[in-house]
Amino acid sequence: MFNSIQNVIVQGITGSQGQFHTKAMIEAGTNIVAGTSPSKAGSTIEEVPVYSSIKDILQDFTVDASVIFVPAAQTKGAILEAIEADIPLIICITEGVPIHDMLFIKKKLKALGENAPQLVGPNSPGVLIPGKQRFGIIPHAMGLTGNAGIVSRSGTLTYETMAGLTERGIGQKYVIGIGGDPIRGTNFIDCLSLFENDPDVTSIVMIGEIGGTDEQTAANYIKTHVTKPVYGYIAGHAAPAGVQLGHAGAILGSDSESASVKTHYLKRQGITVADSITELVALVK
Repeated sequence: MFNSIQNVIVQGITGSQGQFHTKAMIEAGTNIVAGTSPSKAGSTIEEVPVYSSIKDILQDFTVDASVIFVPAAQTKGAILEAIEADIPLIICITEGVPIHDMLFIKKKLKALGENAPQLVGPNSPGVLIPGKQRFGIIPHAMGLTGNAGIVSRSGTLTYETMAGLTERGIGQKYVIGIGGDPIRGTNFIDCLSLFENDPDVTSIVMIGEIGGTDEQTAANYIKTHVTKPVYGYIAGHAAPAGVQLGHAGAILGSDSESASVKTHYLKRQGITVADSITELVALVK
């Protein structure tokens, strides 16, 4: 999914976030060959050429992945542009994408079937392969090359966990933020399957939160398909019902979506679940 990525583009490269993180991604080893900004085609950002569209970029480069930093109202169009250009991996950082836009995108991806690209996000911090590449905003200086696979709905808890493991000398093969919105592309199971089938990954960390039941679905998958040790944590134990906590998807709508119910469910499926990030970091081997 991520190991074969060579040429990367940035959609929305001239915005403040696009510029800042383009520089950081290059510093992390990512080969960013071009970016898009319709009104600033012909300019450069960090010596990366800016084009009007992906179609124009493809006249000069092959593209394996796109990282999207455009405003929420433009995100649907940006994702569709990447899909129609047959870019295999699309990582969307943008937060606040309208649900109806994402429902349309999901329908489009479903219709493409096996030919659909891998979409990570929206509202995702992206993907980090420590020591190799960074696709998004995960701070690569916190990472350490190693054998743990981290998948999380929360960006900041991802960073805290990664930094804690690095401090303990436990490196990471993959650090993946799937995003905190209720409608998103890549899910826990996609990442768990990647980790299970990668011989370099020896331990798995899964960080969930209140809202939805994706964690329960992932726990069922772990019980039947994952042989490697899984360490989990569910954020939001003190969350009141009906209050959005940071992410659009982090809202407690029913008892089944609560942190306590999810924690107990994961434990019943044989997963080692921590009560805090500090404990989670200490448990991982």
